[in-house]
Amino acid sequence: MEVEPFGPGSMHWDTAGEYRNLLVAGSALVIQTMHPAVGAAVAEYSTYKDDPWGRLTRTLVSIQKWVYGGADGPAEGRRLRELHRPISGVDELGRPYHALNGEAWAWVHLSLFERFITLRRYFGTPFTVEQQRRLYDESRHLGAILRVPEREMPRDLEAFWRYFDAMVADTLEPHPTALDVLSVLRGTPAPPGLPRPLRRLWTPVGVGSGEFNHFVTVGTLPPSVRRKLGLRWTARDERRLRQLGHAVAVLTPRLPERLRYMPIAYHARKAERSSRRLERQLRHSA
Repeated sequence: MEVEPFGPGSMHWDTAGEYRNLLVAGSALVIQTMHPAVGAAVAEYSTYKDDPWGRLTRTLVSIQKWVYGGADGPAEGRRLRELHRPISGVDELGRPYHALNGEAWAWVHLSLFERFITLRRYFGTPFTVEQQRRLYDESRHLGAILRVPEREMPRDLEAFWRYFDAMVADTLEPHPTALDVLSVLRGTPAPPGLPRPLRRLWTPVGVGSGEFNHFVTVGTLPPSVRRKLGLRWTARDERRLRQLGHAVAVLTPRLPERLRYMPIAYHARKAERSSRRLERQLRHSA
């Protein structure tokens, strides 16, 4: 049975295409590659070393298609499944892996929900519990578009947080790929396409943008994940990140829509408004 696509009125319609999502893109990849199957697959098949932001940007483009692509959203979900179907092997410890392993496939998807919550906590107005419930319900719907097995998706918000904590404690590991991602981010510039106002915030005076990428990535990781990776984070670091987050939270709503949203999202939102105006005009002229 075909899954109904996303559309206006959903929380993802308003959030999934924002440029500020790039601020947690690096930490999303770190968390995902701490899963041993994901870490092994990314190490073997991904282009993150040669093109780290390109890899993450392609992921965000795919997410935009799920949300803003209308009937093409489920088709993108099918394309991703087929793309990952041949990805399999044995990791450095002799453990077999497959990209479509239910647990691993679900983790890549569900960890993005946690990143959306973290993004708003640091760089926007934090979601209320009810908003989190609604967003999680939409994430389950998104999981259906991606053909994530129903059994792998916690049934509600409370079950999700129990699942997330258990995954961090019992399944995630300081995988070499996750540590390598952190190292690669340290040498990369600010994310391409980031609007100039946000880019100015991205690189404070005296700090290289590569170092700041690393700073933002480490700072937005859950404390339990930082501990597992052996990463240092001080109270002073937290204050600096909160100051940056406040500036982004204040600035983002004031940006023109074409600077706030990535192109696919911007054009979809613009087209939807034009369609509604046309419908109103037709009704009034009838």
